[in-house]
Amino acid sequence: MPINILMPALSPTMEKGNLAKWLKKEGDKVKSGDVIAEIETDKATMEVEAVDEGTIAKILVAEGTQDVAVNAVIAVLAADGEDVKAASSGAGADKPKPAPAAEAPAPKPATAAPAPTAAPAAKAPAAAAAPAPQPAAAQSNGARVFSSPLARRLAKDAGIELGRITGSGPHGRVVAADVEKAKSGQGLKPAAAAAGAPAGATGAIGAPAMSDQQILGLYEQGAYESVPHDSMRRTIAQRLTAATNSMPTFYLTVDCDLGKLSSAREEINAAAGKDKDGKPLYKLSVNDFVIKAMAIALKKIPEANVSWTEAAMLRHKHSDIGVAVALPFGLITPIIRQAEIKSISAISNEMKELAARAKAKKLKPNEYQGGASSVSNLGMFGIKDFTAVINPPQSSILAVGTGEERAVVRNGQIVAATIMSVTLSCDHRAIDGALGAELITAFKKLIENPVMMVV
Repeated sequence: MPINILMPALSPTMEKGNLAKWLKKEGDKVKSGDVIAEIETDKATMEVEAVDEGTIAKILVAEGTQDVAVNAVIAVLAADGEDVKAASSGAGADKPKPAPAAEAPAPKPATAAPAPTAAPAAKAPAAAAAPAPQPAAAQSNGARVFSSPLARRLAKDAGIELGRITGSGPHGRVVAADVEKAKSGQGLKPAAAAAGAPAGATGAIGAPAMSDQQILGLYEQGAYESVPHDSMRRTIAQRLTAATNSMPTFYLTVDCDLGKLSSAREEINAAAGKDKDGKPLYKLSVNDFVIKAMAIALKKIPEANVSWTEAAMLRHKHSDIGVAVALPFGLITPIIRQAEIKSISAISNEMKELAARAKAKKLKPNEYQGGASSVSNLGMFGIKDFTAVINPPQSSILAVGTGEERAVVRNGQIVAATIMSVTLSCDHRAIDGALGAELITAFKKLIENPVMMVV
């Protein structure tokens, strides 16, 4: 019997992904453990391994296809001894049906239809759509918008109201293709036709809401290029909007004297051994010391090494520190696990390796998910100080500015010193003001006395 190869869920929150590349073609034999394809998620490109033996009978989803739903049939495998042509002719016949939530009856007029828990395995031709009424989403003015489950999901991800999209399906039903056009500004109804939001409606951060059509109307046609959001940018927007809306945050700033750290760093780097090619075994940066100091500070103040849940506070046994890495297509925070017990040179080498794989989109989900706190450093851009947005489910993040010479007073004398400003953002649900002050004070002591990081 043919075996369906399904789009895998490569992380707990993954709902769809891009089929970047097929590493096997139709007619190729595979065995369990063979890498057959590469899948792009919002954060990384990951390899997919075969779990059964047989021959690739039919590839149903071409490489380069975007937004393939989890559990959709992407190929069919003919088992050993099975007729490949017969398996190919019946390809996709046993594809999984959508979860019941996608076929739920139309919601009450006062509420919008919930997002389905699973998208259909494959898009059905529009002509095959049943004439029966489809689940409808409610506009802000209470009118019903008939749409496919996949279209609702795509519109939600893109932040586009369904009522503003012109449907091309049966009876004006909004389908996935309509949403894709709407992302580039096509097929959107005029603001008057899409009106219906109550007066005074606000956006995610309290500003008066503006529709995409209204925003486009502010600019002259041809004076801009419309670049659709990729999955990483959408995820960043959703997560950070949720964080700023639901997480009460306060900020604590201190100035750190880098005099001793700079001297120690130069001495350690000068004494570094060489590998067989004559390159130093490590080259420590200020950020490596920052990661280590934050990890030890969390160990010294365990009440701040926590994550908030509605049911309980999660107190972490280790200091897993995320480090923000800027990418051309977004931002990701690979995590240094158990940083409190690692040497600074080990942290330095691990961070370089993680950053390189992050830029190549080769990180695994467990390498960037979770963590207790993060470090975001913009000092290399000359930024003096800033505040960073906490990455849930973490409860804090340290924003690190540049080290610069400033005039300070010591023993009644004005002298020059290399000072670095750092700002700690804290989730007030998990960390109170005094506790946050203890944490950043512990960090400051370690940065200003780096010898304390090795005792």
